Amino acid sequence: MLWQRGKAYSQDLRDRVFAAAAAGTPVARIAEMLLVSGPYVSKVLIRRNRTGETAARPQCCHVPAKLRDYHTVIRQRVEAKPDATLAELRSWLLETHQVSVSMTLMWETLAQLDLTLKKDLARRGTEPPGCRQGARGMA
Repeated sequence: MLWQRGKAYSQDLRDRVFAAAAAGTPVARIAEMLLVSGPYVSKVLIRRNRTGETAARPQCCHVPAKLRDYHTVIRQRVEAKPDATLAELRSWLLETHQVSVSMTLMWETLAQLDLTLKKDLARRGTEPPGCRQGARGMA
């Protein structure tokens, strides 16, 4: 049984842990037998002994996106000023909405909104030949 990030183990697996523990099997052996970690087995057994709970609890502690409430205004700003840099967007957000964010968060927010910042076409061709062309520019 493979665990996936963000998903609880199945109730069937929990029931097998409880059955093996009731039969007197040691925690390490249960973990080995069911292909789970020892701390997982200990955790579910301790929770059952303390609270009587045998089911997975609802997931919690998911932190909402910091800029979730600002998606609409960010989208409007990028549409109004498509040539704005990330730094300019950050300073605009700080000045108008008193929200301080990192460059990475601003970049990730634009990606979530499927927005791209437009490049200044006037600057094209000003670099020396072969500059920033990577492997394609090398012959």
